[in-house]
Amino acid sequence: MHHSFIVTKWGWTQWIFFFFMVAGTRSLVTVHQPPVLTTALGHDVMMPCQLNLSPDERMVTPPVLYWLYVTQDNTNNPRLWVPTEKYEGRVELLDKNRTTSDKSIVLKNVQWADSGRYLCKLSITTHKDKSFRRKGNETSLKVYDTMIFNLTTHNDSLLWCEVNVTPDPGFVLSIFHNGCTLQPPEHAPRDAGAGLPYVTLSKNIRLRSEGVYECQLQLNGELITKRIFHYQPEVTEVGGDADKNGSLTCSTAVFEPSVVVFPEPWILYIALLLVPIIILLSIVTTMLMHRC
Repeated sequence: MHHSFIVTKWGWTQWIFFFFMVAGTRSLVTVHQPPVLTTALGHDVMMPCQLNLSPDERMVTPPVLYWLYVTQDNTNNPRLWVPTEKYEGRVELLDKNRTTSDKSIVLKNVQWADSGRYLCKLSITTHKDKSFRRKGNETSLKVYDTMIFNLTTHNDSLLWCEVNVTPDPGFVLSIFHNGCTLQPPEHAPRDAGAGLPYVTLSKNIRLRSEGVYECQLQLNGELITKRIFHYQPEVTEVGGDADKNGSLTCSTAVFEPSVVVFPEPWILYIALLLVPIIILLSIVTTMLMHRC
């Protein structure tokens, strides 16, 4: 009897598994959102939301869309769609066709206060499962300001990079020189002010040599924005001061006075050698003529 109970239990398990695996016995309706979005302060951002249905499922009526800002206590979440007062005039549907599966929205003129988590939720009625709701996995919106990358005002050999960002440990500043990573002393994020929804990231390096310097803002290893600084040191005059922009100091060359070098007087040497030979030949010739 105990043996027959085990067989019966396994039989029900296999039957349930087979029921869910057979095509058409269970529909699949999902809502997809990206986990993270980044945008520049004051810009517009498209926030994707995609409704996916299995081939055997069919919508009876157009889905009702809700886009919500998720608060920390998860209560009184303001709506982006249909917009509440906070978002009035700043939110539009990307595709205004109610029957489309694309439920993305565009949030305009993004502000620091817009940083946070957003949820796409749909009320759906299908011919199989009737009425129900599906929601995505939330999208975290991160905001960053314009990056500053230039020489400091108090030291023209010091290059400074600074940017304000939504507080997140995944934001990192990196500085490169001609494609190679530089490792200046670390600068911890400093608060821009009490109660403000951003922190300031900053780094500085001393100029080494000419070339292209690049400051990159990355979030979890992905490039978000960058600025480039081209450095061409001035050429210093001989005996003058070294370039103030931090270039390599040029050594002063010591020049010797010029010396004029004349060619060797080979013709004179030959002439001097021929004189005694000619005299000797003349004497020998004279003696021979007298003997004759």
